[in-house]
Amino acid sequence: MHQVSTNQREILASVRAAAGDRRPISGLTHTFYRYPARFSPIFARAAIEAYSEPGQIVLDPYMGGGTTVVEAMVAGRRAVGADLNSLACFVASVKTTPLSRAERDAVSNWAEGTVQGLRYADELSAHADARLAEIPRNMDLPAARPLRKTIALCLGAADEELQTDASRRFARCVALNAGQWALNGRRRVPRADELRDKISSTCAEMLDGLLELQTALRQHESAIGPPVLVETDAARLNEQDQIASVGPADLVVTSPPYPGIHMLYHRWQVDGRKETDAPYWIAACKDGEGSSFYNFADRRRQAEDRYFEKAESTLRATRKVVRKGGIMIQMIAFSNPARQLNRYLRVMERAGFAEVRSKHQRRVWRDVPGRRWHANSKGNLPSSREVVLVHEAT
Repeated sequence: MHQVSTNQREILASVRAAAGDRRPISGLTHTFYRYPARFSPIFARAAIEAYSEPGQIVLDPYMGGGTTVVEAMVAGRRAVGADLNSLACFVASVKTTPLSRAERDAVSNWAEGTVQGLRYADELSAHADARLAEIPRNMDLPAARPLRKTIALCLGAADEELQTDASRRFARCVALNAGQWALNGRRRVPRADELRDKISSTCAEMLDGLLELQTALRQHESAIGPPVLVETDAARLNEQDQIASVGPADLVVTSPPYPGIHMLYHRWQVDGRKETDAPYWIAACKDGEGSSFYNFADRRRQAEDRYFEKAESTLRATRKVVRKGGIMIQMIAFSNPARQLNRYLRVMERAGFAEVRSKHQRRVWRDVPGRRWHANSKGNLPSSREVVLVHEAT
């Protein structure tokens, strides 16, 4: 454990205040998709500003929806993100890819004009991606069937009339956002016309957010370049040429999978909690594995050892791409903090990180607002609280 100076205590105080912020997630491109377990951009921003300087490299090895990547770019840092989930990489890519004025106009015309003119009886365009004719798991259920057809028609029209890959991917993200609203965990599934209206309004909001991001980046773009986004297991970070070419990271800001807490990173729940891989169908991504693949382990108690083994392998690889003296800040929760926190700290130490904390200094904990965790269905359990850990690479 490293002792902290007065200046470091002030820095930690600013991060503590940001961690406790309970305002809804908003601004820039952060609302493009409600990725499970996303953390507050306010926290990511505070950590980046407190522990790095403009031009330095900020890494998130479990980037999820790309919150750290977006905030690092806006702060003038070189952003590097990695995730083994293809859906996460898709969302982060769309959130950080600029569109030209012509591309924005084309997407807007698609959402406000073409989408509103589509009807259930229409057929898919001959130019549409052939995968749109496929039926994702449990999307043939009566409640979901009309919405699946509506989404397929909307994306088929986008394939036909949008001229660039960036604009077509943006349209898919719009459909992903609206589809999640319409299908995931809904008691009342909306009608097809309601979904079309949602696609139109969502598209307008997302275009505004992207324009806000592009405006914020103008002062930094020439210095920092585009983000480096890599689809890979964090245990193989040090093997990725794209990451190595950027250089060692100065700061890591992340939220890893949590031991004993299982979230559906890869599925939605439709029609009475039946799982569907529809997000991957919409995004044209490959759904890699089952839930244990994305959570480091499954729900069985005996899988806890597997979680910590996997966590250590990813943390060791992360240490290899972080410079000595670099800082790692993470927000993490535990299903059993009394047992698991100390074990996790030992894993961090073996991986090459020392906690930055005075002997009598309390760690920063926060209650988690509005997360749909498996554990939360049982009430206010310890797993509905997160702790902020600050470590230095030794």
